Amino acid sequence: MRTYKHGGDVYSYDVEMDFSANINPLGMPESVKKAVQESIADCIHYPDPYCRDLTAGISKKENVPEEYILCGNGAADLIFRFVLAKRPKKALILAPSFSEYEGALAVGECEVSYYTLSNQNGFRLTEDFLHQITDEVDTVVLCNPNNPTGRLIEPELLEKVAEQCQKTNTFLFLDECFLDFMEDGNERSMKNKLADNSSLLILKAFTKMYGIPGLRLGYCLCSDKELIEKMRSASQSWAVSVPAQAAGVAALAETKFVENTIQLIKQEQHYLLSELRNIGIPCYPPSANYIFFKEEQGIYERLLKKGILIRSCHNYPGLEHGYFRIAIKSHEENEKLIQAIREVIKEGSIWQR
Repeated sequence: MRTYKHGGDVYSYDVEMDFSANINPLGMPESVKKAVQESIADCIHYPDPYCRDLTAGISKKENVPEEYILCGNGAADLIFRFVLAKRPKKALILAPSFSEYEGALAVGECEVSYYTLSNQNGFRLTEDFLHQITDEVDTVVLCNPNNPTGRLIEPELLEKVAEQCQKTNTFLFLDECFLDFMEDGNERSMKNKLADNSSLLILKAFTKMYGIPGLRLGYCLCSDKELIEKMRSASQSWAVSVPAQAAGVAALAETKFVENTIQLIKQEQHYLLSELRNIGIPCYPPSANYIFFKEEQGIYERLLKKGILIRSCHNYPGLEHGYFRIAIKSHEENEKLIQAIREVIKEGSIWQR
């Protein structure tokens, strides 16, 4: 059987609770579900190739011009389209970070350099990273907050990274998909820099916040209109389906849903961190809807036997066996997870005697 490199593989195992994919615990908003259902009748037509209604809604939400926006078949689709359109020769990425960056760059036959984050400083990005951005590097890819570590890049450092990229004529590809789960996520976004920096692209997605990973819907923001058009051409014409476009338009109106989600994540983040630390599991300070931790007692396999799937992070560059990521879910589900973790650690301790 082929090894799946992401979370959310509920098809290969007998899973009762999936903590491996970082999806909103509130699920899909009813308005989004209704919009998808009602859109089925319109599936007799091709989708709007320019996603006009959706793009107009994103423009209003993000307060950026419509010509800065390109929608795609999920955020991953836009990562590949960027590589196909930009054709970078040498890219600098973090290790660990989201594997689709490396996968897309490999398809584009781009040389990849890694900046390995260190456990010694809690996997934080430091100013030493600036020295790695040289004239030889034509693309830097960053994820803020980073996946899987959940660590934020400090705003001052991110500003310096952007400035260094401009000095070295290096393009900055910035994945902000998980900022949506933060109270100050909008303020932390670099989108206010787009107008003055055409060498900056920001990646966003509907997937996580609105609970629609199966529909596939993402978008990017960039003031380089030529690049946007090249990325548009780097895919077939109808990349975003009729139901996905309808879902996106409905989701953009769900402001209260987003506020409730942020508060729930904040509350459950505190609960999980407290419980995991009481158990004796070292956790890294999270900024998104997931928690990154280290545990070496066969926790993954034992939880799987109980029908609980978590994300083993051993296949991320820069990590080894023993690092894991769990999504933050409802309080009831989180309580069940904590109880199961207590049981498997106790079982592991008995087995080791």
